[in-house]
Amino acid sequence: MSVTENVDVALVAPRYLAGGGDPTWITAALHRACDWSAQSNWLVPRVVLTSPDRNAVLRLGPDPDGPWWGLQHAPVGEQRAWSVSFGARTPVEIIAGLTDALTDPATAQASAPDPYEPLRHAGWREGHDDEGLTSPDGLAHVEHFTHGPTDCWFARTAVSEDPEGLIWRAYLSGDTPAHLITGFTHALAEKAPLPRDPHPLRVPLNARRQARVTTTQLRSAAVGLALERRVTALANRSKQPVHTPVPPKAPPPRRTR
Repeated sequence: MSVTENVDVALVAPRYLAGGGDPTWITAALHRACDWSAQSNWLVPRVVLTSPDRNAVLRLGPDPDGPWWGLQHAPVGEQRAWSVSFGARTPVEIIAGLTDALTDPATAQASAPDPYEPLRHAGWREGHDDEGLTSPDGLAHVEHFTHGPTDCWFARTAVSEDPEGLIWRAYLSGDTPAHLITGFTHALAEKAPLPRDPHPLRVPLNARRQARVTTTQLRSAAVGLALERRVTALANRSKQPVHTPVPPKAPPPRRTR
């Protein structure tokens, strides 16, 4: 195929209905741009990636009865251990909001906003009994659940209350750093549609009535190089100087007689 040719691409909105997408959007980025090591076992259909400091492990594997994506992080200093998990049809671009924040040297230095704030800014509204926030179309919901010793975040996308209506769900333990949860909610709240292969259409079957799908043509080079550009951009982050806030100088002592 010539790089000057056009290819059909389906643009899916809202993005939480777009389906899982290409897992290499996450795995290749972690491995090639962030130096996460991969465990190879060609006899098992599973990907295991470990962070350079050995504190975090990402697992991706087909599990019809549970989440396909799982990320666990060991305790470090005052930060307790935490974990997150995502269903198979969670768009990789939304999961990447969390993994990109995890591997960005700058995000840990910045103050973490309220994870609900990106959703509020995007017009999400309070759910029943003021529990969590729900997307304007009522299909996606995020909730910080606290009751007694239980502290966790839940997210789900469903087209109906029936079990068959569930598209994906996510779990984030309460000890997950707030800036990582915010990275996830920011990616979830983005209004830009997600590109998917239209042949066959990768939108989950039970979401096609609610999803807005526009088929357009893009240069094959732009489509084929999207992952490479992402990897390059993430790799370049570590080369950028991290600016930490400089505390204001204390005023000089006042002279007294």
